Amino acid sequence: MQLHSERTEGPASAGSSAVRAPLSPRRWWLRVITIAVLAALLIAAAVRAFVLDVYWVGSNSMEPTLQGGDRVLVNKLSDADELQRGQLVVFDGRGSLDPLHSTDPWYTQALHGVGQWLGLTGSSTAYVKRVMAVSGDTIECCDAQGKITVNGEPLNEDYVYPDDQPSDIPFAVHVPADRVWLMGDHRSASVDSRSLLGAPGGGLIRTERVIGTAERVLWPLDRARDL
Repeated sequence: MQLHSERTEGPASAGSSAVRAPLSPRRWWLRVITIAVLAALLIAAAVRAFVLDVYWVGSNSMEPTLQGGDRVLVNKLSDADELQRGQLVVFDGRGSLDPLHSTDPWYTQALHGVGQWLGLTGSSTAYVKRVMAVSGDTIECCDAQGKITVNGEPLNEDYVYPDDQPSDIPFAVHVPADRVWLMGDHRSASVDSRSLLGAPGGGLIRTERVIGTAERVLWPLDRARDL
């Protein structure tokens, strides 16, 4: 007598291939494109957070070098402790030119952050200025010829806005370690280290607040150039 066993194939033994329909070409391409877009966004976010970023110039305080509306490429890998006189830097003004903490609601701050990341608006706390003096320097305004001096040497500032004086505010400051003295090129329109002379810190900006060095104007195209 021959026995025959009957086996009923259930969901577990059937395996996923028995119940899962193959992806259509359209759905497969949609999945590939979605993954590629997400990967690109993650890479772009990492690059902008740690390597290179683009900042929107929102004022005329750096004219004629930079104009309002310029998009500037900023190198975040530059060493803030090795800044040199004449370099253009973007720095976080919180704790110096701005309050340390914003009083805006969190959702307003979030929307503003998104607009800044997309390049639609500028940062209300990031500024671009020129490094005028670094650690160990003594900067003064002004000598008998009306020029700013650094360590006793007068500066020939051909980048200053036409008809502006090097400074209409007198000062004499020695720059200690981990600080820099920053000024805008449009001296009569710039809020910079001179504006903080009576504040704690005496107008000196901590190097740790420097975000990076401005390397190139990217936009508009007719003004694109290395800085």
